[in-house]
Amino acid sequence: MASGRPTLVIHPGALGDLLLAVPALRALRGTEPDRRLQVAAQPRIGALLVQLGLADEALAFDGLGLASLFVDDDEAPRVEAVERAGQVVCWFGARDAVFVRRLRQLAPGAVVASPAPDGEACVWQKLHASVAGTAEPDCTPVSPAEPLEAEGRAALAAEGWDTHSPLVMIHAGAGGLTKRWPAEGFARVAGALAARARIVLHQGPADREVVAHLAARLAVPALVLRDPPLPRLAGALRHVRAFLGNDSGVSHLAAAVGAPSVILFAAANVAWRPWCPSASALVVSTQAVEGPDVDAVLASTAKLLP
Repeated sequence: MASGRPTLVIHPGALGDLLLAVPALRALRGTEPDRRLQVAAQPRIGALLVQLGLADEALAFDGLGLASLFVDDDEAPRVEAVERAGQVVCWFGARDAVFVRRLRQLAPGAVVASPAPDGEACVWQKLHASVAGTAEPDCTPVSPAEPLEAEGRAALAAEGWDTHSPLVMIHAGAGGLTKRWPAEGFARVAGALAARARIVLHQGPADREVVAHLAARLAVPALVLRDPPLPRLAGALRHVRAFLGNDSGVSHLAAAVGAPSVILFAAANVAWRPWCPSASALVVSTQAVEGPDVDAVLASTAKLLP
């Protein structure tokens, strides 16, 4: 384990937001290899980054005590985790001048940048540039440890996978309706691919209704992987031949671990496309199922199968 004052990364975003920061996290480790890398994030996301070897320690964002930095008064700010750090990178609060000034009182030289897209650069490129400038990003897939891959294999087998048939995993959920391709589109693609692979639907904590809606429209039987913990899901994704999903944290996890992926975006959200070369981003209408969209999604996904 690295010793000394750690590098602290602050990012309270959702799963996909943190996974878009992977090339930037790797760049930070490359510049300060003797420092522990701490990530202050939502607890389950921070824990995932540690289990995937992308960080050494996870801190709860809500426990940092950053609220005092938004108050412009004469009292000296105190945030212990920031004061202990040798380097601070904050992808939060960049648009609040008071916060930025008071954070830098505690950590002179702190990098403070917004995770929102800017100009032509997509989100992951902007995050990487904020800490690495023009250095070449490391976009190789993340490799979960063998125990996680074994857990993922076992979880899929428990739902009926024979451990050798090619799998197409579909994630039809997303954080908002404007990010969801209609279930009928996924059903049509799944039906066309069923002769070449087993279909497995991923169901997260908020996806029960959308998965039931999709399953009712499938003309073929499908496995359902219900609410696996994120590390186990990462392991399971290493066993799929193709992944198809909406713009969501689960889809970004599939891309990050190198699952050959087709990820569907509304035109307004393409700046959040993934960084891993094994994933492709397709723009579709999320308002209705359009024939050209189905054809494009089917063709892109079918190319990933034997």
